[in-house]
Amino acid sequence: MDDQMKILVIDDEKDIREGCVRVLKRIPGCAVSSAPNGTEGLDILRRDFFPVVLLDLKMPGLDGMDVLREIKKMEDKEILVIIITGFATVETAIDAMKHGAYDFIPKPFDPTQLRIVVERALDKIRLTREAEKLEQERQKTLADLDTEKSRISAIVKSLPNGVVVTNTAGQVVLMNPAFKNLLGLGEDATAGADISTYVADRGFCDLINEISRCDVSMESTEATYELVLDKNKFLMARGRPVLAESGECLGAVVTLGDISSLRILDQLKSEFVAKVSHELRSPLSTIHEQLGVVLKDMGQDVDAQEDQYILSRAKEKTSGLIALIGDLLDLSRIESGGVAHNIRRVPLDELLKSIVDFLGTRAKTKNQVLSFTPGQGPFPELTADPLALESIFGNLVTNAINYTPEGGRITVTLSMDGGRLRAEVADNGFGIDARHQEKIFEKFYRVKDENTRYITGTGLGLPIVKGLVEQMGGEIRLVSAPGQGTTFTVLLPVDK
Repeated sequence: MDDQMKILVIDDEKDIREGCVRVLKRIPGCAVSSAPNGTEGLDILRRDFFPVVLLDLKMPGLDGMDVLREIKKMEDKEILVIIITGFATVETAIDAMKHGAYDFIPKPFDPTQLRIVVERALDKIRLTREAEKLEQERQKTLADLDTEKSRISAIVKSLPNGVVVTNTAGQVVLMNPAFKNLLGLGEDATAGADISTYVADRGFCDLINEISRCDVSMESTEATYELVLDKNKFLMARGRPVLAESGECLGAVVTLGDISSLRILDQLKSEFVAKVSHELRSPLSTIHEQLGVVLKDMGQDVDAQEDQYILSRAKEKTSGLIALIGDLLDLSRIESGGVAHNIRRVPLDELLKSIVDFLGTRAKTKNQVLSFTPGQGPFPELTADPLALESIFGNLVTNAINYTPEGGRITVTLSMDGGRLRAEVADNGFGIDARHQEKIFEKFYRVKDENTRYITGTGLGLPIVKGLVEQMGGEIRLVSAPGQGTTFTVLLPVDK
């Protein structure tokens, strides 16, 4: 459609007709034509399109009402007709508006009045055109969305992993065939019910409902949950909230993957490690004890000093192997869920004090200050295996001693943090670079640099600590910087 607005003036009075043309031509973007009677005006309209027509009602021959009726018959053309009328015929002009005229101007009129009425009509035309354009774009967008929706639907249905989408009420709004197959729901299962209708695991349903309401704290990019259907089938669920561009919570999307083969393989690996460790531990312990006896019998004989050094190194290495095997056995017990055997009430402040007292001698050999500073008590007791707690804090304090240079300071503190006990092991040692901090809880990972290259270890201490803390429903945090020391914070829940 031409952007230029065309206006046609139909009036038998030459002065009015020419005056209207002069005034309207001053409106930017307008082209104005005129006709001296209704017949010529209709001929012009049939040849060309004029969005706005100024029409005089009282004309010889074909009068204004007849012309108006003929214009309204042009259904393929949307024309706004403005009636020009004398005072004596205002009622007739109103009647013309009832029959489809847009507006009227009573004679005599001034140029300003004429411009106001015509510009109002032009604005209406522009708004109508803009609305039509927006509607066309909307229809195109809807068509594109429909096509895209079909494409996405086909992709979701073809995914090998299960996919389920819920709304903020936790009701399932979409699930693909893989989801139905993994949970054994049957092909005829339909969406619409609460997630608990499809999955019996209460913990899984609670997590999905929290994500659906955006109540869960998304510290990472997703929340995970291991779904155990039976002793041979394990599913890994990964979910995250669905957010609108405005940030409004719309629900949750969850994927399910079958990890049964991985769990079985992991179980076989743990069983293998446990078996090998048990087989090695006994003969190594015997060798270690016998080396100790030999060294004791050799005494301070100068001629035997070289042999004594060799035997001492052998004893040191067997001690390292025994520590490694002990760590592997601890890991096997953690992974099998059998680490806690002697559950009882444990006063954590007393346990920490005994660990600090026990390891204090080791710290003194490096001229270090190792202290325990409990906060304001009394502290509630934990329901836990004391051996597991000793393993957690013994490892952390030992690491602090090993990775703090001579003359350093290690401080163990205890306080309350809401409904949890907060224990911190802080040192002013070498510190850990940021690039290593996410990896130090991985099995066998050790930081190697100029400060730590001569420090021996298995790389299993921190994975054991993390595993034990998580089994107790707790959390471990790390704050560290090179040259500024390290602080490990352990948060353990207290029974109410």
